[in-house]
Amino acid sequence: MAHSGLSQLLQQLEQVLLGKPWQIRLALACILARGHLLIEDLPGMGKTSLSHALAQSLGLSYQRIQFTSDMLPADILGVSIFDKHQAQFVFHPGPIFKQMVLADEINRASPKTQSALLEAMAEQQISVDGITHRLPNPFFVIATQNPTEQSGTFPLPESQLDRFMMRISIGYPSHDAELAMLKTVQTPQTLDNLPQCLTPLALTQLQEQCDKVTASDALLNYILALIHDSRSQTDAIGLSPRATKALLQAAKAWAFLEGRHYLVPEDVQAVFCSVAEHRLRTSSQLQGEALSERILAGVNPIM
Repeated sequence: MAHSGLSQLLQQLEQVLLGKPWQIRLALACILARGHLLIEDLPGMGKTSLSHALAQSLGLSYQRIQFTSDMLPADILGVSIFDKHQAQFVFHPGPIFKQMVLADEINRASPKTQSALLEAMAEQQISVDGITHRLPNPFFVIATQNPTEQSGTFPLPESQLDRFMMRISIGYPSHDAELAMLKTVQTPQTLDNLPQCLTPLALTQLQEQCDKVTASDALLNYILALIHDSRSQTDAIGLSPRATKALLQAAKAWAFLEGRHYLVPEDVQAVFCSVAEHRLRTSSQLQGEALSERILAGVNPIM
């Protein structure tokens, strides 16, 4: 890895989320690719700690929004209030106006409230009372989701899922990682005091370098073969053109993290399941994760 700040960032994050270097690398690749990240897991797995540590380490303004069943879109976007002194309505920005927003337990809110994020995630802006407001740059949404079988959850609609570039699951720590966790005193103040490894400007420059990672025609055809194979599955809805672009951008970011400025099939394979599995809506008992692995195993790169 050529950039020293990225190496420092990865090492620092691995001290926050012990024993999960693969998930950390995927999360960072998602951010380098300008994508939004969905983390699905049981409570207490470190989802909030990872997002907080990312924001602190990257020097991004950060806001956590706890999603609940009675939350309204205005609680996220903001609201216009009449100012009698100015004799006009004045917009009061909501918590969405931060560079990194943690939508915690997003599937506990109603679909109406979830939809408040759609324009923000797709276009980096929101519209309130017919007026468009630009969001900060860079802008990321990291959402955590509880398993849908838990009570009090609403399934995320396809339009919402498709706006998340990647989905990861943290999972239980290993014995050694959990033992190290017990020996480490980590508080919310610990995360607040993490050293800043990169500035927002440096992050945008790294994103631009990721854009310049090259892909041969053969590699692009490999990506398209994976996408088209997903659309030929009889028991699932295939991947969208947005997913095609997301797969390429995520693979470029992964290659950049590996210290390369060109794509190889292994870059696509490393990120494919995280890009695809939450988008693959199946009509059978086959889960999106298993289906994405089946597609990946069934398509051979021709280089």
